[in-house]
Amino acid sequence: MVAQLVPLLAVEAPSAGGAEAGQIALVTAVAIVLTTALLVLGLGHRSGRVKLLGRVAGFAERALRMPGWAALPLAIATPTLLLALFGLTWDESLHIDDGRDPGPLANPSHYFLLVGLFGIFTAGWLALVLPERGSRPGPASVRITRDWHVPVGGLLTMLCGSVALGGFPLDDVSHRLFGQDVSLWGTTHLQMLTGAATGVVGLCILFREGVLAEQARRGTAQEIVPLVRLPKLADLAFEKLHYATLGGGLLGALSIFQGEYDFGVPQFRLIFHPILIAGMAAFALVAVRALAGPGAALLAAVWFIVIRGVITLLVGPVFGEAVATFPLYLAEALIVEGVALALVATKRPYAFGAVSGALIGSVGVLAGYGWSKVWVPLEWPAHMLPSAIALSVPVGIACGILGAFLFCGLDRRPTLVASRAAIATAAGCVVLVGGMLAVLRTTEAQEIRAAVTTEQVGDGRIVATVTLDPPDAAKEADWFHTLAYQGKGPLEIGELTEVRPGVYRTESIPVTGTWKTSVRIHKGRAMTAMPIRLPGDEAIPAPEVSAPAAFQRAFEADRTILQRERKDDVSRAAETGFAALILAICLGLIATLGRGLVHLGTSAQRTPRPSASGAPRAAREKTSA
Repeated sequence: MVAQLVPLLAVEAPSAGGAEAGQIALVTAVAIVLTTALLVLGLGHRSGRVKLLGRVAGFAERALRMPGWAALPLAIATPTLLLALFGLTWDESLHIDDGRDPGPLANPSHYFLLVGLFGIFTAGWLALVLPERGSRPGPASVRITRDWHVPVGGLLTMLCGSVALGGFPLDDVSHRLFGQDVSLWGTTHLQMLTGAATGVVGLCILFREGVLAEQARRGTAQEIVPLVRLPKLADLAFEKLHYATLGGGLLGALSIFQGEYDFGVPQFRLIFHPILIAGMAAFALVAVRALAGPGAALLAAVWFIVIRGVITLLVGPVFGEAVATFPLYLAEALIVEGVALALVATKRPYAFGAVSGALIGSVGVLAGYGWSKVWVPLEWPAHMLPSAIALSVPVGIACGILGAFLFCGLDRRPTLVASRAAIATAAGCVVLVGGMLAVLRTTEAQEIRAAVTTEQVGDGRIVATVTLDPPDAAKEADWFHTLAYQGKGPLEIGELTEVRPGVYRTESIPVTGTWKTSVRIHKGRAMTAMPIRLPGDEAIPAPEVSAPAAFQRAFEADRTILQRERKDDVSRAAETGFAALILAICLGLIATLGRGLVHLGTSAQRTPRPSASGAPRAAREKTSA
């Protein structure tokens, strides 16, 4: 595989096969400068020569009422994660509406993505360098050197940020080797998404370590002096808001895997949409409700709606790009709240997670079906519901159990998180979910031909009459529509009206400029499409596919049209080997997170030293005074 890859990497790639060398050099230089600055700042703080971090951490400590080594990283990670989510949503809309870009610096959304992912890395690094020399930050600290102990959540967060950022150079390598993969679920894209999503789990662990450290300090009469003293009730609400924000952020981070369905251009089966919603909701809502108590799941869903609503308004109506829809998670949150009251979530967390997941996979899917009729680009057909529920229930149960595993680790329940049975169950749930998604990803061919006549209805627009062979090819289809995108304007998804058996008439569709217009049929495992009009592309290269007054064409695999930039002459061994490398990175990251949770969960007997703050001793004494 290496022998095949090296000659390809040595070739200067065109715009469809990788970024320009100058852009790569500039991004690399900026990354080196920023990383060096972080190293100097962090190591300077540890040596006592740099005071800036201590002062800022002291302020964050008083504002969030937890040690500075947790407060400052969380204060940095929260806005940068929002920037990353905004950048990802904008990036998807730009690619859908405008097509590919020539490099990382040519797309404005990439700046927000890079800043957001670098913010995760920065938060993790600061959590490592802020604790005082010789102190043990929190009950689950990890020893780096003789007098350097770090919070395990900070270590995991920095690792997740590193994996996410590492996806950018690997993405360019992938473009050069295999052509541009415009799928959100491309190998290197999944690495970036996994690193970002798991980074939020790392922050949950860091947050919990900070809370536990502050609770221990209160027991020694060393409570942090807050910026503002709040009444008892307001103080409890403030703490609940912390957890709800974290839960909503976790929902937002997990929802990034649904991006193609949010925009209406999925390249994989529609059945994935309800399964993804059920799994992500069960994992995040079970964990936050068990940890934060009554109302936390609902608050997390509301916070998610606020985040995604603002981003959707900015990218869609404000910027004039494609609109990203999103699930509400309100029905799923109500299910979790109800199950928690019936089972007492904290007493039987795994039963709570399993029952919640089962109900989310059944009742929640029915609620999602109703929501798809209101505000989802591709409605869920009624005939898909039985299979959607049948597949969503086991995924919901598995993810609910994983959410309970996360809670047991954060709540430090060693018998429920560190036993062989608990670890084996969690690993089995990961394998179950991953295996089911891998099996469902496979598709089949469907032999369809069409005779098409077109009629001009405006400047560069036509209405087409499509006669299918066989005539029942679109009956009981999961979707059957026209798709027009990358025309320098918002994508268009149009319905086809049946005028007589097997004959359909489209809405007005564009066929000039850079528009890519096709008819898509997805039926069961088969995903096919017929191009109506595709522009010529010299960089691939690919000829134009025109839309004359009358023509006949065969449907082909949907991927061949949506991913025209993919190279056909690449060895299957090279492609499989590269995918295996990315899979190993992602699975290794997930396993490391699980190990970190076990480490935190078994730390109940460990007692941190009194000096738990990230601010220098002198600064802390001044603050307390």
